[in-house]
Amino acid sequence: MRVAASDLPICFESVSVCSRGVTILDRITLQIEAGSPTVLIGPNGSGKTTLLRTAMGLVSPTQGRITWGGVEESPPARRAIVFQRPVMLRRSVSANLSYALSVARIPRRAERIKELLSMVGLANLGKRSARQLSGGEQQRLALARAIARDPTVLLLDEPTASLDPASTKAIEEIISAIAASGIKVVISTHDLGEARRIGGEIVLLHRGRVVETANAGEFLNSPKTDEAKAFLAGELLV
Repeated sequence: MRVAASDLPICFESVSVCSRGVTILDRITLQIEAGSPTVLIGPNGSGKTTLLRTAMGLVSPTQGRITWGGVEESPPARRAIVFQRPVMLRRSVSANLSYALSVARIPRRAERIKELLSMVGLANLGKRSARQLSGGEQQRLALARAIARDPTVLLLDEPTASLDPASTKAIEEIISAIAASGIKVVISTHDLGEARRIGGEIVLLHRGRVVETANAGEFLNSPKTDEAKAFLAGELLV
């Protein structure tokens, strides 16, 4: 049984992030709770990636504050993040996982590697060079590498972008299995179909602000704001 997630809730309190005079996040107030996945949606440039990086602790707020389980400046030992284009180490698939496990000082690595590869459907590819995998296979390996140290929070930045439908389906199934195991998943996407399939809570971002937050069914079927209605109708938010 998974212990309580000490990094949850992740609380943004009037958080702004500015860079070179540009406001990327604008007074974000948001609470990310344990439970079903939280899905960040919005057009390109809406602030989704920066919000994830800030939740991970990779970006510091220009103003406002962020807490993890009520603690500021909490080390990200129980958080993991997978970027849209993950970097593969110049090693085999198994060695990529072994490195992640060694950094986390996790024992019985061979046993854990076998378990992780099976979970992401790469059981027969352990000896292959990670950089020779297809895009979808590399993303599956990145997911395995991220959960190797048993995080309580997993942040995913558009993990299915540019993947074909079969690879997207495989990734979404792995994400669902991860969420079902008790890991809190926070995922960004601009794909409304993916948001519907993953479910959970939906947060719409636009121009660095939280426009609307609701559970998936309510948001997709009864949006409250004009921006949400326009986004769901396929209109461009500018």
